[in-house]
Amino acid sequence: MWYVIQVPTGQEEQIIEEAKKYEVTEFLTELFTPRWENQKKIQGEWKELTGVIFPGYLFVITETPEALYQTLKRIPRLTKLLGTGEKWTPLSEKDIFLLELLSGRERILRMSRGYQKDGRIYVTEGPLKGLEHLICRADRHKRIAWLKVKLLGEARRLKAGLEIVKKIEKKEESTCI
Repeated sequence: MWYVIQVPTGQEEQIIEEAKKYEVTEFLTELFTPRWENQKKIQGEWKELTGVIFPGYLFVITETPEALYQTLKRIPRLTKLLGTGEKWTPLSEKDIFLLELLSGRERILRMSRGYQKDGRIYVTEGPLKGLEHLICRADRHKRIAWLKVKLLGEARRLKAGLEIVKKIEKKEESTCI
């Protein structure tokens, strides 16, 4: 089962490393924060960068949530486990499917590529191919797409890397006879 843990924003990776010291790994299959890949021009060169898709959250896969919960309580910077009251609520199958579809086994939402025609975006390669309906906004210059998805019971906007390699505009027809 997949669960979500809230942590201080910007400290996701440090807390994953800290969790290893507290020997929580024996109670879990995986502890991760999904990331997204992007390209940015730095000093004239394109660099591959990654960012956290859900700042302030860690995802955990475990078959023994109660034992894991007791161990996690020893880690000082964990804010809370997402759920209802004292009950730790697992992610729905739909949420898990979407996360795995986007980020794969590597847990990284890889860069996608496509083109824009008449104001619509068409993705030709990458994890967003076939999911163009999720794109609510794109910035060609920053190579970022914002996806509107329903996840964890709420509508959310996620960032994804998207390179639009060309823009095709409808040509005006000549009125000349």
